[in-house]
Amino acid sequence: AKRVAKWHRAGHQMVVVPSAMSGETNRLLGLAKELAPAKPGDAYGRELDQLAATGEQASSALLAIALQAEGLEAVSFSGWQVPIKTNSAYTKARIESIDDARVKGELNAGKVVIITGFQGIDEGGNVTTLGRGGSDTSAVAVAAAMGAAECLIYTDVDGVYTTDPRVVPEARRLARVSFEEMLEMASMGSKVLQIRSVE
Repeated sequence: AKRVAKWHRAGHQMVVVPSAMSGETNRLLGLAKELAPAKPGDAYGRELDQLAATGEQASSALLAIALQAEGLEAVSFSGWQVPIKTNSAYTKARIESIDDARVKGELNAGKVVIITGFQGIDEGGNVTTLGRGGSDTSAVAVAAAMGAAECLIYTDVDGVYTTDPRVVPEARRLARVSFEEMLEMASMGSKVLQIRSVE
């Protein structure tokens, strides 16, 4: 919130796309698994998305409250309120379009806009999620739809490494990474960015 406030006070219009808090998505999906092991079919997938989407709603509302406490005007929206339209592939939906009118209106009113990552809505009005790491994809898609000057991804590591530094202590941090290199790393299982966000 302090970082967002700093950039806002410097005169930047900002849309922030938070993920759920650490461990929250796993906790929610664990609750579902306790009740029923994974079942094939759309009915179960729909409810998993309905459940998992609440993690991002909580962190988005909390960020808006934190920004308001910093003296800023801030408003949070769920994916369906924007709306971020997706297909109906529950738990791994793809974004099809983003309506930027409501967001632009709030930005022009001087507010920081917060949009839940990882989720959208299908043509039937059902909440959908974009797969693990989907908040990266949401952030990139929102930045593209808004014509943003840049998209910054903040994560819990200080850069992109040649391999996982928690596993290989001599891993080197890369000063620059091309889109092609990042795409290759993501496709080989690097967890830094979701592959669709790189695409």
